[in-house]
Amino acid sequence: MTESFTGTVPTVGDDAPVVARFCPSPTGNPHVGMARTALFSWAFARHHGGRFVFRIEDTDASRDNQESYELLLDVMRWLGLDWDEGVEVGGPNGPYRQSERMDVYADVAQRLLDAGLAYKAYDTAEELQERRDAARAAGRPSGYDGLHRDLTSEQQAAYEAEGRQPVIRFMMPAKDWTFDDLVRGPITFGAENVQDFVIVRANGQPLYTLTNPTDDALMGITHVLRGEDILSSTPRQIALYEAFAQIGVGQGFIPRFGHLPYVMGQGNKKLSKRDPESNLLGYREQGFLPEGLLNYLALLGWSLPSVDGVERDIFTLAEMVPAFEISRVNPNPARFDLKKCEAVNGDHVRLLDVDELCVRLAPHLQAAGLVHEPITADEHATLTAAAPLVHERISLLTEAVAMLRFLFVDEDAFSIDETDRAKQLDDKGRQVVGAALAALEAIGETTEWSCATIEGALRVALVDEMGLKPRLAFGPVRVATTGSRISPPLFESLELLGRTRSLDRLRAAL
Repeated sequence: MTESFTGTVPTVGDDAPVVARFCPSPTGNPHVGMARTALFSWAFARHHGGRFVFRIEDTDASRDNQESYELLLDVMRWLGLDWDEGVEVGGPNGPYRQSERMDVYADVAQRLLDAGLAYKAYDTAEELQERRDAARAAGRPSGYDGLHRDLTSEQQAAYEAEGRQPVIRFMMPAKDWTFDDLVRGPITFGAENVQDFVIVRANGQPLYTLTNPTDDALMGITHVLRGEDILSSTPRQIALYEAFAQIGVGQGFIPRFGHLPYVMGQGNKKLSKRDPESNLLGYREQGFLPEGLLNYLALLGWSLPSVDGVERDIFTLAEMVPAFEISRVNPNPARFDLKKCEAVNGDHVRLLDVDELCVRLAPHLQAAGLVHEPITADEHATLTAAAPLVHERISLLTEAVAMLRFLFVDEDAFSIDETDRAKQLDDKGRQVVGAALAALEAIGETTEWSCATIEGALRVALVDEMGLKPRLAFGPVRVATTGSRISPPLFESLELLGRTRSLDRLRAAL
């Protein structure tokens, strides 16, 4: 039997310069679990003054696509997670798309074969399944049994004469595997649970089991933060690092691994790419701020250290980086709570100054067709005046679009929500609107149309003279002029809307 390599390769030292990485596959829309992994890896690298590598794992031609690749770059830029080395920015270890590194993997696979650390296996799918079933029935582990480890050249030739195409399997050393997980502490996998595994398919396509550790080794990755769903692959990758040391691949050390907790969705099930609340692009379209979303994602397994016993949930990336210790990551699953996420985002909206809020709102107003692209000077002036009215009232930027629509919509396109019309503009409501119209018409054109004069006129006419409570007095006026029961403060809204448009809308409501 060929002896597998069982030498010892050191784990990267605590004093080594940190090189962390993020390596998603371009399949489908980016998701929140991906963003959380990217955030923690980025924060870890930045905390230690290290380098952050962003590469793409796109060797599966049947699932990978260019659109998803471009979305990944777009989302990383939107989130503000910059990278020092990788796609677009380049670096000394490129290329950074696996589809452009196939010759690298072919070379490493051949060197493993030549060194007797991997072998060709010709088992058919039916043969493998039959042996797995027999192993389960006998109470044994059902992984590969090593049957083709020591085929002679004659046996290989006979299989190939049958038309069989071999896979390449890595030969796992017969020993237990223990490593110190950055999140979970010491973990041991017994030798019986880590059998020989495929690194190259029968069609010659390299698998993740080979490409991922090969890239980590050649790019000098020192710390690997990833989801706990691939925790079981870690002993295989450590074994490959030991083999790489023998064949001269990489820099002669094993990285530290940290496996991040699952993000759970509704029903306490693991959040998957297909779950609606997982779609990262959806959060951008809904009007989440990247800093608000990242703040919430950071709370899924980590928290800012308390100060004088006071915990703080709201923080910026600039505050997160110096405080980010991987040892503070909780290994238990974290539940994604959309309401909490929206609340955190709302706090970040309120941290923006008015000028920045206008910058963030403009693209959403443009997407709704309410302002031009680029925004005109008059539109910008209106937005600047209106933004303070919604600043404290919104959690998502798109909520401001609905609340400010009445200011930007053309008069021929202005409409009233029919549900609100039925509730507020019945006969009694129209009486209120009629009294409001008369009171506001009495504000002469020589008198300033201001929040103060508008409020004074309406309070006298509706509260004092009609004896209405403010909620009943101003509701019909709000619906008639803004089209909705939900709007910025009424008097300020009428001031921004202007005398002519305010009076025209009141007349139209009658």
